[in-house]
Amino acid sequence: MYDNITLEKGLYNISGKTFTEALAELDHDENYIGTELEGLDAYERQLKRFDIKISGANSDRVEKFFKTTQSAVLFPEFIRRMIKQGMDEASILPYLVAATTYTDGIDYRGLTIVNDEDTAAVGVGAEFPNTEIAYSENIVEISKYGREINTSYEVLRKQRLDVFAVVLKSIGANISRTLNIDAMEAIKKNAAITDTIGDSLTFIDLALFWASLKGHNMNAMICSPTVMAIILSMEEMHYNDTEVINGNIVKTPYGVTLVKCPGMDDNTLIGLDSTSTLEMVLGSDVIVDHDKLISTQIDRIVVSISAGFTKVYPEAVNILTVG
Repeated sequence: MYDNITLEKGLYNISGKTFTEALAELDHDENYIGTELEGLDAYERQLKRFDIKISGANSDRVEKFFKTTQSAVLFPEFIRRMIKQGMDEASILPYLVAATTYTDGIDYRGLTIVNDEDTAAVGVGAEFPNTEIAYSENIVEISKYGREINTSYEVLRKQRLDVFAVVLKSIGANISRTLNIDAMEAIKKNAAITDTIGDSLTFIDLALFWASLKGHNMNAMICSPTVMAIILSMEEMHYNDTEVINGNIVKTPYGVTLVKCPGMDDNTLIGLDSTSTLEMVLGSDVIVDHDKLISTQIDRIVVSISAGFTKVYPEAVNILTVG
């Protein structure tokens, strides 16, 4: 059971697994079906074991993790989870990425697909339309994204865990915004470009843009906060019975998800078929240096993620420029 497991820092060094995944192999979730612990993962059960409260009015202080040598092993995973939560909350990648690939290399070469435009029925003796699948000409470099946090155990030990979590989630959000922008750059590369009819953006421009993809369904448009505000102020949006505003996204009357991306310029919209356009290549999930954290010999905390982006169907994206 969860309260008999020996926690050691070697659980962070199992290749291809997070700390929680390694822990789950020792403490299976199915053992708790029908109990009060059902719904908790292996890490959360360890927090309960050591009575560590990480949120709410009775949130503990950082030093609670270090009451025992075993509970100290849980601290790096707390940091990783809060960073990851902040990244997820700020990420627009779920609206962009069609597939995620994992690699242990420093670069990656994806696929590119080219279809014949002719899709008519084939007559007797005629050749079928051709789809060519080949390696992409562009090699994706796997880049590191992260942050070094300079601090010490003496600074952190009396801090409430829910307050420290706010700081960590903010750091994660900053990392995610950089990933968002780099994903945008990968999508924009060599994409077709169209212009608005006039000098300003109108609802007609949006409708024509939505219809501009050939052979693909434009189901997402990405724009800056300023452009998002302009679109929301359009009269046609006021009669949108299906409009749903949730964080960074808005549903348009024609069913496209409008996604706000801070960092984009105010003269560009990107439209894409999110089921076909972008492949995300992960060299690693979020990693936290754990040795010094566990021993409280903290002078810095380094968190990072390795990733890159490549397009699968280049024709599944268009760019609209304003003016």
